[in-house]
Amino acid sequence: MVPHLVTALNGPLLDLERRILDATPAIERWFRLEWQERTPPFYCSVDLRNAGFKLAPVDTNLFPGAFHCLPLEVMPLAVQAAMAAIEKICPDARNLLIIPENTRNAFYLENIARLATIMHQVGLNVRFGSLDDTLREPVTIACTGGRKLVLEPLERSARRLGVKQFDPCSILLNNDLSSGIPAVLENLHEQYVLPPLHAGWPIRRKSTHFACYDDVAKKFARLTGIDPWMINPYFAHVKGVDFEAHEGEAPLADAIDGVLKKIARKYREYGITEKPYVVVKPDAGTYGMGVMTVHDASEMAALTKRERAKMSTMKEGLEVHDMLVQEGVYTFERIDDEVAEPVVYMIDRYVVGGFYRTHGKRERDENLNAPGMHFVPLGFEHTALPDAHAKPGAHTATPNRFYMYGVVARLGLIAAAVELEKTDPEGIVL
Repeated sequence: MVPHLVTALNGPLLDLERRILDATPAIERWFRLEWQERTPPFYCSVDLRNAGFKLAPVDTNLFPGAFHCLPLEVMPLAVQAAMAAIEKICPDARNLLIIPENTRNAFYLENIARLATIMHQVGLNVRFGSLDDTLREPVTIACTGGRKLVLEPLERSARRLGVKQFDPCSILLNNDLSSGIPAVLENLHEQYVLPPLHAGWPIRRKSTHFACYDDVAKKFARLTGIDPWMINPYFAHVKGVDFEAHEGEAPLADAIDGVLKKIARKYREYGITEKPYVVVKPDAGTYGMGVMTVHDASEMAALTKRERAKMSTMKEGLEVHDMLVQEGVYTFERIDDEVAEPVVYMIDRYVVGGFYRTHGKRERDENLNAPGMHFVPLGFEHTALPDAHAKPGAHTATPNRFYMYGVVARLGLIAAAVELEKTDPEGIVL
């Protein structure tokens, strides 16, 4: 169940793990109290990076798209978590409409097939409605596992959305709406849309999320007596960047330089000899597009024409002008000699599993969400909790590392809940 990791098992992170383990009862109580005041997103995945001296989230996805990469052993956890979420939203729910991405990608289709299986086991009738407005009749698509999916054209009435002879209580979006919010999804006052429309990239911003995460991390740090930097990446937000027109480069370079200097001060404080770096990426968007590793601000002026073109667009070919400059967190984890990073999946407020994203042609300071990546399933049900009867200091590294993954990922989940509360449907941060 647990992949073999080659990880830096020394330095401040081990001290961080000890503090977390010693404070586990207080931490779990803190999470319970937080969720009494917050509404978690229906589902969420968090990309983590473990540098050996730091463990931090680098991305939070509110439309997770790789449920089939979770091991089958965690499916009961996923079903129980989904059941808890549905009971809170619509206890007598019978029908669920899933709206997927407009793609025939086999990998993605396996994801929605697994998602439908989870929801079916919750006790829901599940059908798929397509946002492709050229679709006039149901179309059957064969998945690689032999299962067939039927995509159907949407039917919209004044206040409700469904497909032919199917009126759902709730609509589950597995589409991040990168190309915009379609009119067919607006003003559905009689149905639940999960996640809400303002969780999509037309409105959501990563800088807002990490500002919320910064507050959550500080609260958690006070609870556990740790340096919040150990679980929190520095970042800066830059608007008005046009790589191809060479506009906004000076403010971007200043932001890069500022974040690099903050990282360098922390490295000196903890005696870390690695070279600081940042990751420059769009403030909205997914699929690892338009992401660049930068070790010095001067590198931006030396970008080639091809590099500028890649940084200027994201999914659906949309232009990028707002950038996030995020502290780069090295990953010291490897599986089968490939660089690896953990991705933790949650439904409602519960960790239901995860996987390692690995890449054989990327370095430990690079983005792994790129063509050529692989996925190694990780089951949390056997590894996520420390031994309650173990004596302090007697723990082993591997199980504790996985418990840490779940703790930090849940901090990202709380930040996402706060982010959605603070952002109204028009995209204004309250």
